[in-house]
Amino acid sequence: MKLAVASFLLGSVAAFAPSQVARTSTKLAVNELDLGVTEPLGVYDPLGWLETEPESFERRRAVERKHGRICMIALIGQVVHANGIVFDGYISKSMGLKFSDIDPSCVGGKVLGGLTAIPTAGLVQILLLMGLIELAWLPASDYSGDYGVGWFGEDIEDPEIKARKLNAELNNGRAAQLGILGLMVHEQLGGELPIVGQM
Repeated sequence: MKLAVASFLLGSVAAFAPSQVARTSTKLAVNELDLGVTEPLGVYDPLGWLETEPESFERRRAVERKHGRICMIALIGQVVHANGIVFDGYISKSMGLKFSDIDPSCVGGKVLGGLTAIPTAGLVQILLLMGLIELAWLPASDYSGDYGVGWFGEDIEDPEIKARKLNAELNNGRAAQLGILGLMVHEQLGGELPIVGQM
């Protein structure tokens, strides 16, 4: 378990390392300031960072985009798993541990919830995959958010449609961040939610 925690900590350091490549302009051909703007608020910058630290906006937007994507996946995973939809078979055949034996909660009354039931070798595999994705496929130094995979495999050429889809992604990511936080808080409070069921 110590190895898994150490691997996680080393892998997460890459997110805070300064970019070693020269800054390049975004590949999206849209104004980043216009993305994620929800009327009637306009550009929401209560701390005035756009004026005092404009050079860090691109990094903050990339972090917001990445956290939104992670939270969208986490929210879907939480709802799916809480409704009893799990992989058939064993997560560890040698330990006799099935996927259905893993606690579906985020926290589950334990420090890390269902993660504590996953064997160390499984956690190491998960962390290695996360590190590979973070360092090789979706590098933290690429602030554009366009990783060349397109939208369901298709590249969007029209800048207006691309801007609309990126806008939706940012706003859905913000909603997912609040949603997964709400699920974790509600899980500690107990009770029942319409989509997730008994917490």
